Amino acid sequence: MAIPLAVFARIGVGVGNGTVRVTEKLHPGITYRLPIFSVVNTGDEKTYYEATVEFMRNIPELRPGREWFAFSPDVFVLEPGKVQNVEVIITVPLRAQPGDYFAFLQAHPTVKVKQPGQTAVGIAAAGKLYFTVEPASIWMAMYFRISSFAAMHRPWSYVIPGIIAFIGLIFILKRFIHIEIGVKK
Repeated sequence: MAIPLAVFARIGVGVGNGTVRVTEKLHPGITYRLPIFSVVNTGDEKTYYEATVEFMRNIPELRPGREWFAFSPDVFVLEPGKVQNVEVIITVPLRAQPGDYFAFLQAHPTVKVKQPGQTAVGIAAAGKLYFTVEPASIWMAMYFRISSFAAMHRPWSYVIPGIIAFIGLIFILKRFIHIEIGVKK
């Protein structure tokens, strides 16, 4: 009893989809069902897993919001060597910016209810997700074009229209309001 025993367990995770490219252009306000996301327990013990969406910094594509995605199931348990197919649903918000998007569909081990002495394992597996959002109408396309131009040329995109509006206001006031100040005898 006094001899310590080493116990080893291998926890692992794998995914069946390396890259998902949605060829259909997505439109704001619509819900889409993405291809099934398969998660594999590559370890040798029963483990709880969680499906999430994750992002990378400094990429040219836009980042979708986490709230756009729903996974079913989002938390599940797998026996060693077993596979769980996860349904991925994306709901594009009405005010989604048109353009190309990128995210990772990720699975990682999780602790369902953390007990004292348990630790989380820092491993994960992910598949790449690429999709494109188109504007819902020509008016929305123009709105996003103007707003992205304004964001790129800040602060001048706000200063110059402000100066023009101020000059226009002075012109209107001079034309329609005539004020004379003088002293009469």
